[in-house]
Amino acid sequence: MANLGRKLVNELKKKEFRDYLMSTHFWGPVANWGIPIAAIADTQKDPTIISGKMTLALSVYSLVFMRFAWKVQPRNLLLLACHATNEVAQLTQGARFINYHYLSENK
Repeated sequence: MANLGRKLVNELKKKEFRDYLMSTHFWGPVANWGIPIAAIADTQKDPTIISGKMTLALSVYSLVFMRFAWKVQPRNLLLLACHATNEVAQLTQGARFINYHYLSENK
């Protein structure tokens, strides 16, 4: 166990890791995590407040940036995970919107 801790500390000390932590390749996705976190929190709110247009826009936005995160070199897997999470959250919101406005009789 101590050996594993030592390996982790050695990895954290490497210049490549420090450079990664100080790059937009890291901080861009970290800042972007606010979008899926908010979307996940919104799944617990009343479906009357869901904007269908915004949900669609955010879903397309995440699809585009998932592709970007995969195509950019080096691949940005943190950004990909962020937008994949947001895509699932937006699709959930979209299903809730459709269910409430078009399938449910309890408006």
